Amino acid sequence: MHHLLINISRTCDVCATILSRPFVTLSIEPHRPYRRRIIMNAHVYRFHVGTFECAIVNDGTFFYPHPAQVFFDDVPEERVMQALQEHQIDPAAWETYPSPYPSLLVKTGDRIVLVDTGAGGLAPTTGQLLPNLRLIDVAPEEIDTVILTHGHPDHIGGNLDHTGKPTFPNARYFMGRTEWDFWATDPDLASLKIPMFIEIIRSVARTQLPPLQDRLTLVEDGDEVAPGIAVVAAPGHTPGHIALRITSEGEQLLWAVDTVLHPIHVEHPDWVSKADYLPHETVVTRRRLLGQAAVDRALVHMYHFPFPGLGHVVLHDGGWRWQPLVLPSANA
Repeated sequence: MHHLLINISRTCDVCATILSRPFVTLSIEPHRPYRRRIIMNAHVYRFHVGTFECAIVNDGTFFYPHPAQVFFDDVPEERVMQALQEHQIDPAAWETYPSPYPSLLVKTGDRIVLVDTGAGGLAPTTGQLLPNLRLIDVAPEEIDTVILTHGHPDHIGGNLDHTGKPTFPNARYFMGRTEWDFWATDPDLASLKIPMFIEIIRSVARTQLPPLQDRLTLVEDGDEVAPGIAVVAAPGHTPGHIALRITSEGEQLLWAVDTVLHPIHVEHPDWVSKADYLPHETVVTRRRLLGQAAVDRALVHMYHFPFPGLGHVVLHDGGWRWQPLVLPSANA
């Protein structure tokens, strides 16, 4: 496994400055219905959904090489170039895409829930979940529920500690039944068009999932993992990929995970990525979740969007576009 980590770190330029930004705290009064204060620093974003205390806790940043090729598979180059320019992205300079690896912490009052465990030691710039949880005074032993949205390394890489034991020793783990069954078969991943990552994906699933079996509960669409936290089937990126709908006091957060990988996908939901295992199902899932999010005017989180990844899906020109939650600058 060690040589795999070395190889993956060499596929991109690692920029440590992302993880060494000074600690900055901002307070804002967001637009209704999210009335309560939102507090952010370079690693943690704290907010409320109803009475639930929530925090987006970053495990680090990974720099994906050749993002235009990876994110927009089989899309004519001229269309990709036009979309990049509309988003003020210089195609010639877009050599890497810095993606955060955020987990979600939810304190419901009765439960302390963590969604995904980050990438662990996947790269030199990841593995910061536990230190960043300590910034908000949360110890691993306090977490009683861990939800794994799917079996990719950046979502399950922190399942185990350096001794091979569960990082969150007192937690019950939850995963979609279809997803667990998929990885339990040691699947053929040759259909993925990212050969440089396939062996890493397979190896991390083999090491990080089986030790959890005796503390694992398998869930399906509509199941409640905890009161107010419901499973939403979202297949495509992987066969059993799940999203979460979190509701409290009439407020809602859709945790969409890897349904959408880049803001351009919101406007072009049929542009799939090389990492989507079932491309057709990815498009169907995107259209369903984006359409519902726009109708509900729900707060939405997209995992690989610029940190903290929160915003809204709004109707635009017969489709949708991404409207990120706007924060004041540190000097505002």
